[in-house]
Amino acid sequence: MSDRLDGEKSETVAWRTPRWLRGPRPEAVPRVVGTAGVIVGLLNLAAGVFPRFRHSRVHAVAEVLPGAVSPLAAAASIVVGILLLLLAHGLKRRKRRAWVAAVALLPVGIVAQLVYRHSVFGAVLSLALLVFLVRHRREFAALPDPRSRWKAVANFVVLGGASFGIGLVIVSTHPGKTLGSPTVWERAQHVLWGLFGFEGPIGYTHHVDDTIGYSLGALGLLTVATTAYLAFRPEHPAARLTDDDERQLRELLERHGARDSLGYFALRRDKGAVFSPTGKAAVCYRVISGVMLASGDPIGDVEAWPGAIERFMEEARAHSWTPAVTGCSETGGQVWTRETGMDALELGDEAIVDVAGFTLTGRAMRNVRQMVKRIERNGYETRVRRVRDLEPAELARIQKAADAWRDTDTERGFSMALGRIDAVADGDAVIATAHQPAAEGEEPGPYGDLKAMQHFVPWGGDGISLELMRRDRAADPGMNELLIVATLQAAPDLGIRQVSLNFAVFRSSLERGEKLGAGPVLRVWRGMLIFLSRWYQIESLYKFNDKFRPRWEPRFVVFRNSRDIPRIGLAALQAEGYLELSLPRFLRRRTNAGPRPCAHLPEPVGTATVERAA
Repeated sequence: MSDRLDGEKSETVAWRTPRWLRGPRPEAVPRVVGTAGVIVGLLNLAAGVFPRFRHSRVHAVAEVLPGAVSPLAAAASIVVGILLLLLAHGLKRRKRRAWVAAVALLPVGIVAQLVYRHSVFGAVLSLALLVFLVRHRREFAALPDPRSRWKAVANFVVLGGASFGIGLVIVSTHPGKTLGSPTVWERAQHVLWGLFGFEGPIGYTHHVDDTIGYSLGALGLLTVATTAYLAFRPEHPAARLTDDDERQLRELLERHGARDSLGYFALRRDKGAVFSPTGKAAVCYRVISGVMLASGDPIGDVEAWPGAIERFMEEARAHSWTPAVTGCSETGGQVWTRETGMDALELGDEAIVDVAGFTLTGRAMRNVRQMVKRIERNGYETRVRRVRDLEPAELARIQKAADAWRDTDTERGFSMALGRIDAVADGDAVIATAHQPAAEGEEPGPYGDLKAMQHFVPWGGDGISLELMRRDRAADPGMNELLIVATLQAAPDLGIRQVSLNFAVFRSSLERGEKLGAGPVLRVWRGMLIFLSRWYQIESLYKFNDKFRPRWEPRFVVFRNSRDIPRIGLAALQAEGYLELSLPRFLRRRTNAGPRPCAHLPEPVGTATVERAA
């Protein structure tokens, strides 16, 4: 640390080259190239779509070329323009494959612009971008992202729609050379036929039909070719927890798992892990929309955290991913910001109940006490056990009920969800269930007398962390309160001293905003949070947690710079299951929702609902 500070001091007193002589910053080069790629792509697209407006010296040379050259050049210009627009984002992220593709496409675009549109300006600008790319080729070394077949579907829909729109523009930009006055429907038909390589109902003069035919055919071929490439390219798997990674993480949790209540959630099998050089610490993450999102604190020895964090940042730089951390503790946030130079923002608070101090007596617990007593009078009883103590048949019934009672198409949760209920892999987890025997003459439900369940994962040797809350919609209200109270009352017999409940986003803002003397900015912010609570359980989750008089532990989000916050927010919403980018439900492959044995990368069973999601 001292060497770093000394180096910074010496740099401040040393003479520096003026900014205008230093050239672009290394991190600015990809952004400049990406923006230039968009401009050049639009120029190529315009050069292929719109006809020539005047003759030039280049036109005299082009006229002696074979007749098919000019239509082919127009089609090539359109294809190059679209591909450069698609590659611009990859260039901004320093992707090596995007650089290779751009360097290969730009010469084709230069020739196409000169032959068809005779645009010297566009050709010179493309040449300048090509030279700039070659000169700064070492800046583009980022590895490719994890692949998904969903990108093929998105490419077909987006690029297909764009091709149809561009095709309408192409068909409509030659009014003086069109036979008759075709209607909009006839133009649309001509575009659709042309995308599939056939002649449409519209006729043209002066060989314009060749130019339009080649252009529409090129658009259709581009859509099909890129979709096929994305669908059938070799699979590059996303981050997954291997058996060896899981074994190492379990060893770290056994020694250091009591430090963080979110540590056990690192064992989700849709996360990857990077370890410190000594293997004494690890950071678990998922890559979503170009964001390398870590959750909670690093696992393992605090002294080894910097090594794991450094490996995490190296991996992010290698792929040009945006690094971010969600749900880390105050200690974790301090280490992350110190080691990486990133910033931290308080995200919310985690509710933790100390078992020894919990009681239902007193005025503050009156509402909870009355609710629990009322439910018990209705014939409900509770059972709190370790998952390993459940009979296989009962465990299977609980797994089926947890899946059936889920109120969304997909499982929710990431930073505070495990994604399974398994007696073999997670036997130390705690399951709390509520039961109500069927009345005389009534048929039992599909899951017997089971009406609600809660799943808690281990937190060290003497703590548990709430992972899942599910209940039958026909059950009486208050099932969650009943099971939490039952768990806290049974905790001493299970050797549990503390229970981590839900995570309340922006809890401190809600609490301070309703107090006397709160400023106008804080009151406006609280009003916005209450408004958003109509769709996301922000205020209600805070109020629910507060019933049990917990102590609040702040949790933070760590980010590189402010402009990354919207992107990180979208990635976090996708990770937690609030924003889903997937195939429509009727197109998804049907899967068996029943219980299954623990195996590597199983179908998740019973991950966190909105009550436990961050």
